Amino acid sequence: MTRHYLMCRPDHFAVEYAINPWMDPGAGADREVAIRQWEGLKSAYEGLGHRVSLIDPLEGLPDMVFAANGALVVGGRVYGARFAHPERAAEGPAYLRWFTDNGYDRVHAAASVNEGEGDFLTLDHVVLAGTGFRTDVAAHAEAQEFLGRPVVTLRLVDPRFYHLDTALFPLDGRNVAYFPGAFSAGSREVLRHLFPDAVIADADDAAVLGLNAVSDGTSVVISAEASGLQLELKRRGFEVVPVELSELRKAGGGPKCCTLEIRG
Repeated sequence: MTRHYLMCRPDHFAVEYAINPWMDPGAGADREVAIRQWEGLKSAYEGLGHRVSLIDPLEGLPDMVFAANGALVVGGRVYGARFAHPERAAEGPAYLRWFTDNGYDRVHAAASVNEGEGDFLTLDHVVLAGTGFRTDVAAHAEAQEFLGRPVVTLRLVDPRFYHLDTALFPLDGRNVAYFPGAFSAGSREVLRHLFPDAVIADADDAAVLGLNAVSDGTSVVISAEASGLQLELKRRGFEVVPVELSELRKAGGGPKCCTLEIRG
């Protein structure tokens, strides 16, 4: 099935501050390399037959390339982001404007801190929701009320995996892949109960943001360095589409971070 993704070209990408353990302003990043790698990701989606829409990047917002954080869209309802850090605060209204300008009329400006699909991942009958570093648990109840979908809270405990989408991704509407070490003991039990046949990633693949992947149910766009995870996905019958996003990883981002899925 064709998917619809919203992306933002990294024309202003830079590592100018540190709001997660991946970021080192002293080391910086090469914007031209980041743009080339991002273009490769966009081309991968288009090569799979998916639709890609673009939001204009805004000067002064170097992390706006990470479109997944801009909102959560389920059934045509847009739950807006409210960022935890002031450096990214202006991104939330910018993404909401894109949706209203493009005809979406069920748009909710969040009262609770949340970072969109960074911490909300949607399956057929449930939305998995992360908390611990960015998104406030109150946003889980707010999103559930607005979307009319059950929301399951998962607690993140390793600061390298500051968003849920750095530690888990849906394989399809019924199953997931995840790195257990990113989650609290109770959340690991919840995941084992909900997804007994999940793909379990190891620490090496997690360390290259291998879980920050995008699956359309058949093909998985994934960090090129996540070799072990790629082998397991192939064994399970998925087509694997490796992409190189090493420059964007300097800000803690991978394929999913750059990709906001528009559902409905």
